[in-house]
Amino acid sequence: MQIIPLDLLQLTIAESLKRSSLNSAGFKKQSLIICASLIDKIPNLAGLTRTAEIFAAEKIVIPNRAIIRRDDFKSMSVGAGDHVDIEECRVEHLMGWLGKMRNEKGYKIVGIEQTSSSVSITDLKFPAKVVILLGKEKEGIPVDFLDLIDVCVEIPQFGIIRSLNVHVSGALAIWDYTKQQLLDNPDVSIEG
Repeated sequence: MQIIPLDLLQLTIAESLKRSSLNSAGFKKQSLIICASLIDKIPNLAGLTRTAEIFAAEKIVIPNRAIIRRDDFKSMSVGAGDHVDIEECRVEHLMGWLGKMRNEKGYKIVGIEQTSSSVSITDLKFPAKVVILLGKEKEGIPVDFLDLIDVCVEIPQFGIIRSLNVHVSGALAIWDYTKQQLLDNPDVSIEG
């Protein structure tokens, strides 16, 4: 058995922690979690995974990790699944997961949904630590989840169609969060 000196062990642990806060490109991960557990379409999940990786999200949460082994997912995500943390949270466990993220981990839950009390995304000041909750395609976020959400935001629209594809909505929210982080911290790079 090899004995590792304490200072070397502490250095190894520190390096490991530093690496876990950086993405594969060496940029600092944002305190942004994309929750896509309500989404069941591979193209949307793959596109969101790709977007999450591009903008250095902390992780993406999906309903079933088996999806990431599918060839269509790999192709559409352009391999992003290899470079972003992916967590599984099945729909039946989602309420508990959201509660834990909010109450124990200190994240604010932002739902992308059109409700009577939704705030325009142009008026929202994103919190530093956020979970973006995306709803089901067509149906949106189920009513029983709305009590767990700190704020619902909607994206202004000027056409006849009243909703965007869930991947597009998620990508716009991810970009808006990222843009606010960059503008709020002009002297701070997201580089590690």
